[in-house]
Amino acid sequence: MTSPDFLLLRAARREPTERTPVWLMRQAGRYLPEYREMRRRFGFLELCRNSEAAAEVTVQPVERLGVDAAILFADILLVVEPLGVGLEFALGEGPVIRRPLRSDGEIARLKPFDVESAVGFVFDTVRKARRALGDRVPLIGFAGAPFTVASYLVEGGPSRDYLYVKRLMYGEPEAWHRLMEVLVDVTARYLGGQIAAGAHAVQLFDSWVGALGPDDYRAFVLPYTRALVRALPPGVPVIHFGTGTAGLLPLMREAGGDVIGLDWRVDLDAGWRAVGHDVAVQGNLDPAALLAPPALIRERVKGILDRAAGRPGHIFNLGHGVLPDTPVEHVKAMVDFVHELSDRR
Repeated sequence: MTSPDFLLLRAARREPTERTPVWLMRQAGRYLPEYREMRRRFGFLELCRNSEAAAEVTVQPVERLGVDAAILFADILLVVEPLGVGLEFALGEGPVIRRPLRSDGEIARLKPFDVESAVGFVFDTVRKARRALGDRVPLIGFAGAPFTVASYLVEGGPSRDYLYVKRLMYGEPEAWHRLMEVLVDVTARYLGGQIAAGAHAVQLFDSWVGALGPDDYRAFVLPYTRALVRALPPGVPVIHFGTGTAGLLPLMREAGGDVIGLDWRVDLDAGWRAVGHDVAVQGNLDPAALLAPPALIRERVKGILDRAAGRPGHIFNLGHGVLPDTPVEHVKAMVDFVHELSDRR
């Protein structure tokens, strides 16, 4: 059975589309009343593990917003929880690793695990979301890129300076490379499982890689992201996204991906030139712009579409995730503006 010729998949292949497809990172999140209601019933990890509820959360924004894709409801750290690092989601703190990995000895003790049995609930969510979506829109699976996941494991949580990460990279490079090899293997099997369960495309979130300069990216990140992308099943579009990456875009392109995600700190046309017009791009409205009045949102949407200049291969998105305080009606207005202003029929 073949999949419908979805707008997003055609854009990822840089084929002409009748309008620009749009979806949003964190489009299933706290700004939606339906999601807040679900969170009153479930803790975060509990919600992720309940495939029926997680599939419902995945589909909610499609019905509310009219976006051109759904993204799986999960978390980038679910796949490393079986490593025994003490993953918790602390109120107001986000994910916390209670037993961070900061030495070669700690990393050497990591044991392989069976991804299917450890996080099979994520694959169940994919299957249930696919059934609920039918042929309306494609489903995007995702995972954290090796650097960002490794940073959580080493830092123990969010960081401003990534000092533990850089100390490990510089002081014990063999330990760093060992950790990245483990994560490439686990993540390839995790994304492969999502694809086998029905994901039409996948996104790699390298949300923290902007903490590195080009030399460190080349030495400590690029080989592993490239190995991961190459390990995925052919024919399934890969979106490669990072933040704070204006100086890394050519290297991200070298690492791989059919679509390169651009954050809001770079003009879309400049970012596209940096990665090359023979690859698609995604982005890149500042998430804070959705707090502005709709007239300004429309103006900003038009500015990004103008920079794309109708070139095949643009997927509209924010430059990062939807902020929790964003009015739902502003998000819906943005989606409508993208559809209206990019209509080429």
